[in-house]
Amino acid sequence: MIVEVSNILKRFDDLVALDNLSIKVQEGEIYGLLGPNGSGKTTLINCILSLLKYEQGEVLLFGEEMSPKRYDLKGNIGYVPQEIAVFEELNVYDNIDFFCGLYISDKKKRKKYVEEAIEFVGLNDFKKFYPKKLSGGLKRRLNLACGISHKPKLLILDEPTVAVDPQSRNSILEGIKRLNKEGATIIYTTHYMEEVEQICTKITIIDKGKNLITGNKYELKKAVGLVDTLILKDIECSDEDIENISNELHESVVKRIGNELHISIKDSMLVSKVLSYIEHNNIYFGGMTVKSPTLNDVFLEITGKELRDY
Repeated sequence: MIVEVSNILKRFDDLVALDNLSIKVQEGEIYGLLGPNGSGKTTLINCILSLLKYEQGEVLLFGEEMSPKRYDLKGNIGYVPQEIAVFEELNVYDNIDFFCGLYISDKKKRKKYVEEAIEFVGLNDFKKFYPKKLSGGLKRRLNLACGISHKPKLLILDEPTVAVDPQSRNSILEGIKRLNKEGATIIYTTHYMEEVEQICTKITIIDKGKNLITGNKYELKKAVGLVDTLILKDIECSDEDIENISNELHESVVKRIGNELHISIKDSMLVSKVLSYIEHNNIYFGGMTVKSPTLNDVFLEITGKELRDY
């Protein structure tokens, strides 16, 4: 186990930021921490890194207890914080070289690592640029390069794509997947659900400091009973037809929304039943589509509120 957090309790005065929260991250995972701002994601990361003290619980990294003085463990960790954390007085190359030098003392090896990090995030044309001359997206790439340059076994990314353009966001996400393929275990915090669906192999949804649910995206949807929805567009059917289809499909929910018929489909075989009924009863419809549930639907089902940036 790369990360094992057991029953962490963290308070800020009267606010319970982490409420006996536990997670386990296995080697090779891209582990997504999903939740709205204020849910406890960053607090959890700071506790994992021993940047915050907590009232009770335990944090194990690589099977050993983490503490502020465990520099041997910290050398295997890369951290990219939510806020841009680079030196304005250093150019791109020197920023990455500085952070890499915290862990890699051999100059020849460090130079190789720095060049590889610059190549990895696509900053070859900006080596001599100072941060104030970089766009928001390029600063995020620099932030990432500083965190990965020493080739950590565990990489923790705290909302690395906040306020970046779509091109830079895509570049960062593709880079994360490449790092994972090269052997890094990754913890990825965000409130962008589409990013989690795109890259994460396991997901925990947290809110108010609690672990609400954990699993891969298919397990989460199944756990809350969400299924695909067959949508028949511009359909011309009677209320009696809707009742008959509902009776034919038993537990499926069948409802008319405007000029569409929405049918919950737990089994792909039910689609053929619907189409067979429509054909035999000469019911006209203009087209069909299947809508799959999203992580947003999972979150709404669990909490009853929209997952958003606030």
